[in-house]
Amino acid sequence: MRVTSNTWMTAGALALVLTGGSVLTTSTRGGQSPSTQPGAQAAPAQQKPDATDKSKSGINPPPLSMDAAPAAASPEEEVAFKAFQEAPTTDPNKKDQIGEDFLQKYPQSRYRGVVYQGLVSGYFATQQVPKLLDAGDKEIALNPNDAPVLAVVAQTIARSFNAQSPDAAQQLEKAEQYSKRAIEITPTLPKPAALNDEQFTMAKNDTLEMAHGGLGLVYIRRAKFAEAIPELEESIKADTHPQPDPVNFYLLGMANSKTSHFDAAAAAFTKCAAIQSSLTPTCKSGADEAKKAGASQLSAPK
Repeated sequence: MRVTSNTWMTAGALALVLTGGSVLTTSTRGGQSPSTQPGAQAAPAQQKPDATDKSKSGINPPPLSMDAAPAAASPEEEVAFKAFQEAPTTDPNKKDQIGEDFLQKYPQSRYRGVVYQGLVSGYFATQQVPKLLDAGDKEIALNPNDAPVLAVVAQTIARSFNAQSPDAAQQLEKAEQYSKRAIEITPTLPKPAALNDEQFTMAKNDTLEMAHGGLGLVYIRRAKFAEAIPELEESIKADTHPQPDPVNFYLLGMANSKTSHFDAAAAAFTKCAAIQSSLTPTCKSGADEAKKAGASQLSAPK
């Protein structure tokens, strides 16, 4: 069965400041599920605001891995960078254009990592997947330990994956490596001075949610359903928001169904169905199918 929805990916609404004072304010909850078939492509669709966005809390933590921005090379560059920082996130297309113009004029700027981070945020909001991946890779080349960007890029690759692409295998490998690096780095990050304990915990949880979810989906794409289960469980565990991402429950239900864990599949699908989203009908059907399978087939031991 093929799932349709109202957005191309859900990344847990990433409540992280990727540039000074800016957050991803466009929610992705209740959105695109990957196809139920490993290797199928998730098709882009329209993204809609969601009142349950993680930015609702008003907490805007700074980046987990970005050092303080260095001094500008010239007064003109300083002014241009300030214009990018102060551009409102409510108009991501305009902010993206300012960032692109900055990088074109100052391609070797020491501010470029900060601008790449901001562009990842803006391209995420405007669903520009190729640009997001390009900006993310450039930031990761500058800062291999940027855990939030690693997680965003990894999950974006996994959820917008095209099995017919000539570099499909390499893309899944990249998503796997980026996810694993984010998972490894995040628990070791020192708390920035500007961040209180609650903000820091939330930022780390958001990163781990995406990284584990992206890794779980990579395993599903490879039909490694048993390996996907613990990753998706960790992603769900890290998601402490009032309305969690239904996609990870959906994927967990599918992975458990494929491994004949029918009770666990029914439980995951039921939780997905309880979250109002475009996945609700699909998850209700999945729960019913898992219950019927459990009543007529032997379940595998966990």
